[in-house]
Amino acid sequence: MAEVINMPRLSDTMEEGTVATWLKKVGDKIEEGDILAEIETDKATMEFESFNEGTLLHIGIEEGETAKVDTLLAIIGEEGEDISDLLNGSASGGEEETVDQNDNGEPQEASVDDKLDNSKSADIPEGVIVVTMPRLSDTMEEGTVATWLKSVGEEVEEGDILAEIETDKATMEFESFQSGTLLHIGLQEGESAKVDALLAIIGPAGTDVSGVAKNFKVSGDKPKEESKPEPKKEAPKAEAKKQVMSSSPSSNSVSSSTSNGRLFASPLAKKMAEEKGINLSQVNGSGENGRIVKRDIENFTPSAAQPSAQVAKFIPSGQEDFDEVPNSNMRKAIAKNLAKSKFSAPHYYLNVEFDMENAISFRAQYNSMPDTKISYNDMIVKACALALRQHPQVNSQWFDDRMQLNNHVHIGVAVAVPDGLVVPVVKFANEQSLTQIGAAVKEFAGKARNKKLTLDEMEGSTFTISNLGMFGIESFTSIINQPNSAILSVGTIVSKPVVKNGQVVPGNTMKLTMACDHRTVDGATGAQFLQTLKGYIENPVTMLV
Repeated sequence: MAEVINMPRLSDTMEEGTVATWLKKVGDKIEEGDILAEIETDKATMEFESFNEGTLLHIGIEEGETAKVDTLLAIIGEEGEDISDLLNGSASGGEEETVDQNDNGEPQEASVDDKLDNSKSADIPEGVIVVTMPRLSDTMEEGTVATWLKSVGEEVEEGDILAEIETDKATMEFESFQSGTLLHIGLQEGESAKVDALLAIIGPAGTDVSGVAKNFKVSGDKPKEESKPEPKKEAPKAEAKKQVMSSSPSSNSVSSSTSNGRLFASPLAKKMAEEKGINLSQVNGSGENGRIVKRDIENFTPSAAQPSAQVAKFIPSGQEDFDEVPNSNMRKAIAKNLAKSKFSAPHYYLNVEFDMENAISFRAQYNSMPDTKISYNDMIVKACALALRQHPQVNSQWFDDRMQLNNHVHIGVAVAVPDGLVVPVVKFANEQSLTQIGAAVKEFAGKARNKKLTLDEMEGSTFTISNLGMFGIESFTSIINQPNSAILSVGTIVSKPVVKNGQVVPGNTMKLTMACDHRTVDGATGAQFLQTLKGYIENPVTMLV
């Protein structure tokens, strides 16, 4: 049966693509893993490979033409197959079944809108409400059910807490907006699903909702895995592959997939090899012209040479072992956001070392007052807040068409938690006293460890401070917490000899490193901010004036 191939989404921001080059023409035989075309996206020109086998029956977008994602790109099927119905359906907006492909070119299910239409068409009994995975933060793409607070058969009132759901930022309570009986739970504790996946069904007691649960399809539902038939191979090819695999490592067994030192492998094969730790130079390609494709990685079995008896006795014995820990939503979000920041914002770093003698004395005197206790970190937060008011460029945010210089100062304070890192925000820090800042930071740290921080408490920072001094770290660099323009890394206080008035005397110093976004903060601007900060840190009494 003919397969319709649509314009793939080859990047997260891609909305349309241009066919730069067709590497196959109508009538050509297509093998799984063959490169069909080179497609220019909004970011790069990328190879697009086929995940279907057959004959290229139709090309829907010619070279140089541009079309939106999901537009008919090509049709692959059996030689001579009649595809007029598919072409007519495509032209008239018909509803023929198509095979979309995901970012890597792999087949995927229909769009979210199509699936929601399917769910609506299901026979839902009167009074039954389908509850889906909510979007509990602006960046949330999927959620994990941490705890169910209701069980099937229990009565649910509007406002009752149904479950605690772990998002990419925090674990949050999710309350019901309906009343009725909890008839079905779609996700068990510990299971994850995308936003809009089936979470629960609420309705009148005793209602049969098995059909609703079965037919409800949305983006978060995972399709049932079906065994994929092995691709058809002609006998001569299979024999040739067998001969290559049995040849010695010193032979030309890899030459079919290399040319002048260059490895020929599909993008998906490269990605799979990287994930599995497979050296592509050891893989024999079965694709076109010996190109390494997906099935070669799936079928690859490493062959280890047997050591001689003389060498074997020196090889240490043991068993390799490891534990696998699934990435939490928070860890996924940290990876995504920091990678985006590191590779989109041009970072540079400014290093300074401050004299901490006066700061140490000031803190001791301040904490001698009844019911008063501040940390060095509280002092740094206050000093940064005052310095930022004098240097709004460092307190700025970058947008494609403008720069936003913030007059308010909201300082994010990085807090380590078991799953990663959260950044609660001390708002209007320049207007708060040292004791108020200390109380706020202490409260945020407790909430962070108990996963009780709210979204409002973690949003809106204009500058960030990361302090590893309590772990004995002398200096380090941090990645900017976008959309901030800078982040300050604070080290520990070190006792060491220092030079004062031409003499070597005992002293205490602290190293700080500020990472700056060069789009908004020039080197001189960052240096001037640090000079102002130095004045407050080395003479902390000036923060009280």
